[in-house]
Amino acid sequence: MKFTSAVAAALAVGLSVASPVELEKRTVVYTPKVNDVDILNYALTLEYLERKFYCEALTIFSHEDFVKAGFADPFYDNLKEIYVDEKAHVKFLSGALTAGGYTPTVELKYNFGFTTPEAFVTLSSVLEGVGVSAYLGAAASIVNKDYLTAAGAILTIEARHTAYVRSELGESPFPFPFDTPLDFNQVYSLASAYIVGGSSPVKLPFKAFPSLTVAASKYLYEASVSTVTFTGGFANAMAFDHSITDHSDIYAVFFSGLQKIPVKVSIKGNDYTAVLPAGIAGQVYVVLSRSCTKFVDESYIAGPAIIEVYPKGKAHKSHY
Repeated sequence: MKFTSAVAAALAVGLSVASPVELEKRTVVYTPKVNDVDILNYALTLEYLERKFYCEALTIFSHEDFVKAGFADPFYDNLKEIYVDEKAHVKFLSGALTAGGYTPTVELKYNFGFTTPEAFVTLSSVLEGVGVSAYLGAAASIVNKDYLTAAGAILTIEARHTAYVRSELGESPFPFPFDTPLDFNQVYSLASAYIVGGSSPVKLPFKAFPSLTVAASKYLYEASVSTVTFTGGFANAMAFDHSITDHSDIYAVFFSGLQKIPVKVSIKGNDYTAVLPAGIAGQVYVVLSRSCTKFVDESYIAGPAIIEVYPKGKAHKSHY
């Protein structure tokens, strides 16, 4: 696994870049009411982000840069093909909205933070995984069958992107039997971490949760063995909801495939900690929740963060 350590290091921050999306003073993020037009613009928002992401990398880094970083041919050409795919997705979704008489959203300003080919490829794996989770989670809310079919056609391509990039990083291209659906607010929270400016003529009905930071670990995460630390989790939870105290039951809910597994957290100073549950693997999402039974936005107080998890006994013991 030639770049396993890079994946672990990148995911340790849990995509918890300070979000430019203004958080209202509230203690609950409500599940949004959406229609097909909202969902198309939601998907278009993500595709604009991905299109710009690949455009920037292919502008900054050369074929030689990727080869020197250990990504041999035909990786560079395949990256260009992924970029072509993302451009096609933008064109299709924008065209579908316009053809229906609706206003499409526009490209915004982004900051992805990568400075090396390795960092870019690692983040590519993460963002493509989030894209798969976004389309999968939105599917049940799509009413128009033609839109549903189109979303499915894009979803399968995003899944191919994810598998390919993970393989090039030395990770399993298919680490779990099921992909993981995320809801609208969860995906919006992750995407908003990279949006730093611009304005859209479309107002989407989504809200970002407070960010959740996973502390960097010396070791890779292993299901049912490793402990994960949420830096400032306890302090941030009390700031978000003043009713939360050191006596409150708070849970880390791990999303892996179709599973939502709650684990009661412990308090360590200003942090929360939790032991990873058994039966999770690959790109795993985690939120903090007030409930261990009601897995809805109204219960969540922070997240998602993202961690790469290995089955018990299959994690490397240290970075190399």
